[in-house]
Amino acid sequence: MQTTHTDTIAAPATAQSIAAIALIRVSGPAAISSVFNIFKPLKKGLTTHTIESHKAYFGNINDSDKPIDEVLVTFFKGPNSFTGEDTAEISCHGSLFIQNEVLRLLMNHGARLAQPGEFTMRAFMNGRMDLSQAEAVADVIASTSAAQHRLAIQQLKGGFSKEIARLRQELIDFAALIELELDFGEEDVEFADRTRLTNLVTDIKQAVDSLAQSFAYGNAIKNGVPVVIAGKPNAGKSTLLNALLNEERAIVSDIAGTTRDTIEEVMVIDGISFRFVDTAGLRHTTDTIEMIGVERSYQKIKNAAILLYMFDAGSDATTLAEEQAIAQGFGIPYVLLANKSDVVAPEVLQHIEQHNNTIPISAKNNYGIKVLKERLIQLSGIAENTGSELVVTNLRHYEALKNASAALDKVNTGIANRTSGDFLAIDLRQALYHLGEITGAISPEDILGSIFSRFCIGK
Repeated sequence: MQTTHTDTIAAPATAQSIAAIALIRVSGPAAISSVFNIFKPLKKGLTTHTIESHKAYFGNINDSDKPIDEVLVTFFKGPNSFTGEDTAEISCHGSLFIQNEVLRLLMNHGARLAQPGEFTMRAFMNGRMDLSQAEAVADVIASTSAAQHRLAIQQLKGGFSKEIARLRQELIDFAALIELELDFGEEDVEFADRTRLTNLVTDIKQAVDSLAQSFAYGNAIKNGVPVVIAGKPNAGKSTLLNALLNEERAIVSDIAGTTRDTIEEVMVIDGISFRFVDTAGLRHTTDTIEMIGVERSYQKIKNAAILLYMFDAGSDATTLAEEQAIAQGFGIPYVLLANKSDVVAPEVLQHIEQHNNTIPISAKNNYGIKVLKERLIQLSGIAENTGSELVVTNLRHYEALKNASAALDKVNTGIANRTSGDFLAIDLRQALYHLGEITGAISPEDILGSIFSRFCIGK
C-alpha cells in the first residue's frame, strides 16, 4: 500500500447503496478545513477554530451557492480520534448522487479518495492500536455469528496484544543480559543465569504453543466449523443438507450417484457458524467423473472437524455396526445418522436409539433435525468457551507463533549444548522478531500493505 500519511483522505464509511443515511469520513491535517470549505453550519459564527471536538453540527453542504444536502457533521480533533488525526464525519442522505457529490467537492478542496483500510492503517501508524487490534477491526466488521463477534471484540480490546507484549518483554530483559555479555566477551563473564534462562524460555514456549494450538478452535469459529455429510449413495445426504438449510440447495434424486461434486453452504446455529459440505456417495465406481467426486469426498472428510455419516435405518444390526466402524475409521468426531427412521418398525427404532453415537432422523420429514443441531453444538465445543481464554483466529498470527516457538527451541538447545552467547542472542532476536510481527512492533512495509489492502474502503 503506497500512501502519503500527510494527505487528507476521504471515503464513504457506509456501503455505497441507496439508504436513508450515509456517512462520509474525512481524516488528515486538512480534514476540518476541507469540510468547512463546503459546509455551511446553521450556527452563526462557527469557524474551524471555534468548533468543539466530538460534537455534531447541523448545516448544509453547498457547491458554491448551490445546496447539495442538509447534513450533520461531527468533528474529532486529533489525537483523540479513531485515526489519531483531525477527523470529520459527514452524515448525509443516502442518495448515491449526494454521496458522490460530497466526495467530489471534498476532492476539489484538497482531499483524496482513501485506499482500502487506510483509516485503520493510520490509526495503527499513529499508535491508536497495534497491528493485531487493527486486524480485529476487519474481523468485527466481517463477523456473522455471535461466536465470531465475541472473539473479534476480545482481540480488539487488546487482551491478545497484552499477552504477546508480556512475553516479548520477558525475552527482551534476558536478551539484554545476553547482549551485555557480548560486550564483555574478553572477560568471560556471565550475566544471564543459564538455568533461569532455560526455565524462562520453557515457560514462554509453553505459552506460545498454547496460543498456537488455539488456532484450530479459533479458525473454526472465524471461518465456520467444517461439517462433512458423507455416506453411501442414496443415503439421503443431499436431502439432509436441504433440511438443515430449509431450502432446496442440492439436487435430490432416487438415482444413485446424483451428487458428483461437493456442495458447501454456511449456516448459523445458536450463534455458531457451521460450514456444511454435501459429498458424493462413497462407493467403488468405474464412472470417471463420479470417481473424482468420491476422491474429493474423502479429501473433505480428512479436513473436516465433524463427520455426519448417514445410512439407511432399514439396514440390519450387522450393517449398523459396519457403518459405525467406517465412521470411526476416519479418526474425527462423528455422528451416525440413521436416515428414514420414521418408516422403520418400533423395535428397529429402539435399537437405533440405544446404539452409541447414533441419531435416528428423517431428512425428508425433518424428524430428528433439532436433536442433530444440538449434537453439532456440543461437538463443536464452541458454546462451552466463555471467551475468558485467549484464542488465535488469524493465520498470520498462527504462523508467527510457530516461527517464534521454533526459535525458542533453538535457544533451549543452544543452552543445553553450552552454545556461546552470540548464537543464543541470534535465536532470541528471531523469537522476538516473530512475536513482534503479530502486534506490529516489527512490521515490514509489504506485510502492512498486504494486511490493510483487504479492508473495505472507508475503514
